[in-house]
Amino acid sequence: MLEDRLLLWKLQRGDVDALKQVYEKYRHDLLGLAVTLSNDKATAEDAVHDAFVSFVRFAPRLRLRTSLRSYLLSTVANRVRSLNRSDVRRASPREAADNAAESPPPEHAAVQNERTMLLEQALAQLPYDQRETVILHLQVGMKFREIAKSQGVSINTIQSRYRYGLERLRSLLDGQVTL
Repeated sequence: MLEDRLLLWKLQRGDVDALKQVYEKYRHDLLGLAVTLSNDKATAEDAVHDAFVSFVRFAPRLRLRTSLRSYLLSTVANRVRSLNRSDVRRASPREAADNAAESPPPEHAAVQNERTMLLEQALAQLPYDQRETVILHLQVGMKFREIAKSQGVSINTIQSRYRYGLERLRSLLDGQVTL
């Protein structure tokens, strides 16, 4: 967190290398979140690009209340939500799996890849709000309080979305993948 504050401080003083460091540090997390939320690699890349453009625009007056990582993840999630609302082409679960395969090579064995594909297909069937909450909490590691703040809803709403999302995932996966 201290490193992030230093990078933001440098960026606010015009250090272009600081932006590069922030991008290199978080791009994989941001792109992974965006691909999972949008089910489309092109949409995900657009969302990450837009998030960084916004970050650069607001960096001079940005005062972080959370970590820089949480701020950027929330920005990407909000951007994906906006792109989804504007009826950007949505990929099928199979296309999402194909797009995920184009990402950096997986670190897990073939079994893990199959489990991941099953989970992604199930996630794609959740209502967007539940999917976003489950992903932000489980995959990204954000606390319910951070998610609630980033979405402008109560913590109870986030906890409900999370609970209903997990219940639906368990139903869809029917024991094929443990959550």
